[in-house]
Amino acid sequence: MHSLLSHNTFGIEAHAAYFMEYHSEDELKHMVKEGVFKERPYFCIGAGSNVLFTRPYYDWTFLHSAIRGMELTYEDANYVEVRVGSGEVWDEFVQTCVSRGWYGAENLSLIPGEVGASAVQNIGAYGVEVKDLIISVETLDTNGYRRIYKAHECEYGYRTSIFKQEDKKNIFILYVNFRLSKHPCFKLDYGNVRQELGEGEATLKHVRKAIIDIRQRKLPDPALQGNAGSFFVNPVISRTLYEELRVAYPQMPSYEIDTNHVKIPAGWLIEQAGWKGQRMGPVAVHDKQALVLVNLGEATGGDVMRLAKAVQEAVYGKFGIEIRPEVNFL
Repeated sequence: MHSLLSHNTFGIEAHAAYFMEYHSEDELKHMVKEGVFKERPYFCIGAGSNVLFTRPYYDWTFLHSAIRGMELTYEDANYVEVRVGSGEVWDEFVQTCVSRGWYGAENLSLIPGEVGASAVQNIGAYGVEVKDLIISVETLDTNGYRRIYKAHECEYGYRTSIFKQEDKKNIFILYVNFRLSKHPCFKLDYGNVRQELGEGEATLKHVRKAIIDIRQRKLPDPALQGNAGSFFVNPVISRTLYEELRVAYPQMPSYEIDTNHVKIPAGWLIEQAGWKGQRMGPVAVHDKQALVLVNLGEATGGDVMRLAKAVQEAVYGKFGIEIRPEVNFL
């Protein structure tokens, strides 16, 4: 039996029947050959920064990719292409990009997790999504079939991809291939990034520092207070509903999606519904960022789910908007 406490940023204790780690494609192929995936249910976990354990024990095999490495595979006057192991820490990859003068990933600084999970979740922040950088994703399934998914085949959407579909749960990500620019292509007009930068010329290092400073002020450190970052997805609503709500809430923030849809910050909705900083037993809505649910100590997955449900009901009752979890419940 293996403790999963260190494999989830919520800091919730749970145990698995087995835990296995592979350091290369060959090791994963060996697991396939040995029939590991036929013995019991399995789940591939990264850093556990987007997972909520809802039971104390899983008669499963948990697998973790420890495939590391960053390889420059192409370079010209305008772009570089980099092949990155799925087990690399995401923010270390961003730091490497910044230090080498590669543009594009800097707005995704300090997002927790690993590279493989970034391609599954389509992580995003401050106007950038990882799909904007991905060229292809190299995978292996539980039958030993290797496939490279081109970016358009990944079916990326807001915090989703083909890899989250139920019939694709037998796919493991080996490497992710990224294209980054050698010339400035900053996106600074989302949130208060430009304000944080202040006067002067924007540089990669300055933008990364600004993003990190903003995140550290707003988001609790999982090492100090268990959390999974943004717990809810920002809802996309019809423009008709938005126009109706704006009459009652003229200060409602929004982001244009297309002519018929608008995205509303879930944190704002939760705060307006009166839940910011509120506690329910050993869990609470964070007092600085209402989008984050925190473990105050010794919480269970059930405690977190009860709080999440109460928040969802309050938001729906006030606005008629459903907010759904970004975190995966296991």
